[in-house]
Amino acid sequence: MLSQPQSEPIWKTVIRLLRWDKPAGRLILMIPALWAVFLAARGTPPLPLVGVVILGSLATSAAGCVVNDLWDRDIDPQVDRTQNRPLASRALSMTTGIVVAAVALGCGAILALYLNTLSFLLCVAAVPLIICYPLAKRFFPVPQLVLSIAWGFAVLISWSAVTGSIETATWWLWGATVLWTLGFDTVYAMADREDDRRIGINSSALFFGDYAAIAVGVFFLGTIAMLVVLGSVMGLGWSFWIAVTIAAIAWMWQFKQLMPTQLPPSLYGEIFGQNVWIGFAILTGIILA
Repeated sequence: MLSQPQSEPIWKTVIRLLRWDKPAGRLILMIPALWAVFLAARGTPPLPLVGVVILGSLATSAAGCVVNDLWDRDIDPQVDRTQNRPLASRALSMTTGIVVAAVALGCGAILALYLNTLSFLLCVAAVPLIICYPLAKRFFPVPQLVLSIAWGFAVLISWSAVTGSIETATWWLWGATVLWTLGFDTVYAMADREDDRRIGINSSALFFGDYAAIAVGVFFLGTIAMLVVLGSVMGLGWSFWIAVTIAAIAWMWQFKQLMPTQLPPSLYGEIFGQNVWIGFAILTGIILA
């Protein structure tokens, strides 16, 4: 069932499969969910619900990573950034990957039982996107949009878990999350442009071509606009506006960094990681507002 180098214990290989050795990608899904919980509760959500959201985000993102690697098992070996992933390198078998994905989804399902009916149904609706997102790059020109919509479910699920409904403000936060995700995931895709072009798979970075950096800037600008409307609709306090200002400055700086045509591949990963801290800055502003 397992085949891997003797130098790495099985549990470490599974950790790599779940991407828990790279927390940025896990945290960046959790952040919009926490935005929604604290906004919907006006700053005082039930602690058990916060725990469910955190654990649910970890389980869902882990499941998504494994499902992605299962679909891309024969593509990842052709990409420099992904060729050493456990399924791509055959360190773990397909059977093991399926079992791990099922366990992660099962953990998410158990946590979803804590939620109200609307939130639970939204969880169910999100599952097809999680499972099918990796296929989007094979036929859809902007697969990052599919991922962004999937990310947006974190907002809908978490908000409705507090209020039992979807409000106008929820959609502004959803829009901000979708645009933010489109921005940082397009940056992430920019590192793989040459490999993706050679293999023949789609990405937003390839779709926008020479205008990819400008597209990222537009997505971040749209995120700011959505957050401004959200703050106005909800009458949020000074801490939120300070956080949004900090985020806007950071995104403008990232846009400036992306404008040169020749950039080291490591820069794209750095900008992706910076967005985790930007997200936490906004979360802090929301909590204090």
